[in-house]
Amino acid sequence: MTNWIETYRGGVPPWQCDVTEHFTVAYYFDRLEEAAANLLETLGLRGSSATVDARYAKELRAGACFHVESAVLGMENGLRIGHRVVDSSSGEVVTWFDTQCDIAVSAEQAQSIRLGTWNGPAPEVRPEPLSTEGFIPTARGRAKPGDLDAAANFSLSAMVHRFSNASGQTAAALGMDTGFMQRNRRGFSTFEMGLRVSGALRLDEPYLIETGIGHLGNSSLRMIHRMTNPRDGKEIARLSQYGVNLDLDARRPAKWPEEVRAKAAGMVVPVG
Repeated sequence: MTNWIETYRGGVPPWQCDVTEHFTVAYYFDRLEEAAANLLETLGLRGSSATVDARYAKELRAGACFHVESAVLGMENGLRIGHRVVDSSSGEVVTWFDTQCDIAVSAEQAQSIRLGTWNGPAPEVRPEPLSTEGFIPTARGRAKPGDLDAAANFSLSAMVHRFSNASGQTAAALGMDTGFMQRNRRGFSTFEMGLRVSGALRLDEPYLIETGIGHLGNSSLRMIHRMTNPRDGKEIARLSQYGVNLDLDARRPAKWPEEVRAKAAGMVVPVG
């Protein structure tokens, strides 16, 4: 595809892999922030993503080498930017990011921007919860210096790290605690994320994440995480996280055990 440029190149350190034995989703967002900044610099622009739709097509595991290619996809209602994570060894796209940035582009700037063609998956429209009744607290803390981006706000990767912690707390509430996963060689593998950022956290401000289940399948689960500032209850970000119960040896989805399914069914919230 033309008009795509390389914006990041690196690898997967073993210490950035999770209990599911592959690259932690939050570190994808860490690289995404670098890639986006590099693309915007070439365009003479600055800003950050307000929405991110991510589709994880294949795993990256410890030691894998990859690079990121980025392109502007559109300029209506801000700047739409696409990123694709490419396995540097095979040339295969393993992850797609479709992002929308709140960046105004002048007519003069627009003349010099060449649009790329998107051939990744279309973002799925997922129903939103009708209320937060039934959500449980899954993460709580404060913004630390290492969490901040170049604009001194809580970064996307810091948010996704906290949402990942929230998914672990949710799994534990369903009975998928460390002991269960180790005995059964299971883990939760995310294949889709939809992040919507509506606010900001500054240094030392508190956050609270509450989680509900929006869908329960035979082996799949959709978690809906909501991050707020507990001082005023205002929403900062929301993440739809879709994944499967993964057999760590076969690297294939596995059916939920009945005891897990029963607990999860009790946490499903109405969506529409």
